[in-house]
Amino acid sequence: MSLRTNMSAGELFDLIMPAAYVASALLSTWVLASARKRVALHYAFALALATLLLPVVVFPLYLAAIIWRRGSTSPKRWRYLLPLLYAVILLAAIGVWVYVDSRTVDAHLARAARAKLVDDHHAAIHEYRQALALEDNPHTHKLLAIELANAGLAEEAKAEFSLAQQGGEK
Repeated sequence: MSLRTNMSAGELFDLIMPAAYVASALLSTWVLASARKRVALHYAFALALATLLLPVVVFPLYLAAIIWRRGSTSPKRWRYLLPLLYAVILLAAIGVWVYVDSRTVDAHLARAARAKLVDDHHAAIHEYRQALALEDNPHTHKLLAIELANAGLAEEAKAEFSLAQQGGEK
């Protein structure tokens, strides 16, 4: 089994961003679990949310603070229940957001533009058709027609050009 090595930067970005969201959520959950035994609950949630939004800034500051202020704390009852619930809600929200965001017209158009950059006509055509299924737009018809013409599908390109012109696209 070999790995595909010709992955484009856009495809890599599509994989890295959800992983970064999940890593940020896990760090935020750890901060919540750790901070609950050191500060009041509302401060712990504030630190957790700040870590979620700015993990590269807040997490090192939090680590420095807990190293500098070592103190004996008594463990809270059900210490991990609230952070676990927080993690489940956060990861579910991230999953839903990534799923919904990847199926918007803008996402399809971005993937089509990325496919055009590497001369993958079939992928671009597929993404333009997906975008048109969500939103009938004359400009998208024109982009699809151009891509169909580049792929050598003249009859389909002509039909898409006429749809674009009927919609007001020049």
